[in-house]
Amino acid sequence: MIVPMIKYSFLVFYKEYNAFLKDIQKLGVLHIIEKEADLTEELKDKFNEIKTYKKAIRVLKKRNIPEQNVEQIVKDEKLPEAILDTEVRIGNFESKLEELKAAYEKARLWGNFSPQLLQQLKAEDIFPEFYTAPSRKFRELENTGLPVILISEKSSRIYFVLIRTKDIEFDLDLEPLNLPEIPASELEKQTEVAKAEIDQLNKKLDEYAKFSLARLEQKMADFINELEFEKIKVTTEKNADDKLMLLEGWIPRSKSDIFNLYIEDIGVLYVRRRGTPKDKIPVLLKNNRFSSLFEPIGSLFSLPNYAEIDLTVFFAPFFMLFFGFCLGDAGYGLLFLVGAGIYKPFADKKFLPYLSLLQFLGAATLLFGIVSGTFFGINLIEAEFSLTQNFRNLFLDPNKMFQLSLALGGVQIILGLFLKAANQIKQFGYRYALSTCGWLIIILGILVYTLLAKLGVILNNAAILYTIISVGGFFILFFSDPQVNVFARVSKGIWDVYSTVTGIFGDLLSYIRLFALGLSSAILGFVINDIALQILDSSKTLGPVFFVIFLILGHTLNILISSLGSFVHPMRLTFVEFYKNAGFKGGGRAYKPFTK
Repeated sequence: MIVPMIKYSFLVFYKEYNAFLKDIQKLGVLHIIEKEADLTEELKDKFNEIKTYKKAIRVLKKRNIPEQNVEQIVKDEKLPEAILDTEVRIGNFESKLEELKAAYEKARLWGNFSPQLLQQLKAEDIFPEFYTAPSRKFRELENTGLPVILISEKSSRIYFVLIRTKDIEFDLDLEPLNLPEIPASELEKQTEVAKAEIDQLNKKLDEYAKFSLARLEQKMADFINELEFEKIKVTTEKNADDKLMLLEGWIPRSKSDIFNLYIEDIGVLYVRRRGTPKDKIPVLLKNNRFSSLFEPIGSLFSLPNYAEIDLTVFFAPFFMLFFGFCLGDAGYGLLFLVGAGIYKPFADKKFLPYLSLLQFLGAATLLFGIVSGTFFGINLIEAEFSLTQNFRNLFLDPNKMFQLSLALGGVQIILGLFLKAANQIKQFGYRYALSTCGWLIIILGILVYTLLAKLGVILNNAAILYTIISVGGFFILFFSDPQVNVFARVSKGIWDVYSTVTGIFGDLLSYIRLFALGLSSAILGFVINDIALQILDSSKTLGPVFFVIFLILGHTLNILISSLGSFVHPMRLTFVEFYKNAGFKGGGRAYKPFTK
């Protein structure tokens, strides 16, 4: 449900405006309408400072170190910059360390050589040349009596030195290599120095995380409050030579009475009224305990427009059922249900709604696992368990599960059309909903007629069917757009018939994905169990150990992969098929009160 909003307009004397804003901020219920205005340089600087604090806090939180002795917090105003600088230095040293490691790997192939000694040899007209060649090639050179000296060997390649003098020339048919400028021993020393620097800088960041994180968070919160405060002042509309400040905002109707008492007490001039279709009214959702768990899912797409019906309460049960249908394993559902329940006492308060949501999704998975006869990849329909013998006839085979997926899709599409009609009546009037009602008459009329004919309640009579289609068709053709003339309405109605028939048929087929995903999840579970049984039979000693390990790893991966699909595809069915048939427009802006 969308909470009704009341619009307030205040006229405040400029000398009292700061105090008034502080009181409004303390109350924390007014969503202020910000006017277009250029931000001052001071505000831009404050915004950049907040960004610096956010980055510094993110760096410290990655350390995962519990805070200690908060009263000993460092009071350095340049602390965020120092933290970020330390992180940059760590990054630079880590890059240098990688370069040193790569250089060391090349240098160690040539042993612990001395650059000074090489210079001395050249002064004596002795010129060492450095080569690498396959082992076979080096043996051939060695057998010829050439002055070659083996230095090291790696992956069937020999690294060697040829001692060349001024008067003697050799043709090895090999390209000489350049010796690294720094020997391996020196690179090893530099590596140790870099590691020590990184350790020292990491200890410094750990100290910051222990003693400074709380201060940084508090300081950033203060900056955000100041920024919001100053931004409101800058964007306030000024009148009467900047003497009167006009402030406008929205308050939930449920909180307006308490707010009125405060405003009347301080004696500020104000006007209140309901919103109009031209107003951009913020949206605050208020649903029951079950539906509110699904609000974060709906907000991934968009909040509803203030004038629309909130669809959360309508898509929530379908989303839960669709998730269970896609995952469709009673064992996995039981794992979600029990696991989330066990973790709840230890979880942070803000995560409790997500754990409750997981439990509902687990309950739906358990239900559909029982319906389809699947438990941790075991097919209960075919397995000879005495416990399931009496209930085997209640399990649905794949053909019936296929039909069930289409039936659920049909119910959601029809519900969407009802909601579309209700939305049109709410926003524009009943005339705009008559075309949608025409489709409902045709769809429901044909369904009811077919059902009654099959049950033998009525005889097959084409006249009844034609009457239903004619009545519905009349509303579709002549009320497709009440704003235009009758000829344009008929043209639009004909196009509506084509687009709706093809659209509903395509939408209905989309729900087959529920059956397909549920089947794929079950098949993966069956395959995991089958491979595990083969491992069990392979060895009497190690077989049982690897059997258990493979089962745990295999079903864990299946749960992770299948759960992702089970979440994404119901979300797609909600945001595309259901929202489209319900006429959902969205685009609502969240209600954000001016508060600390």
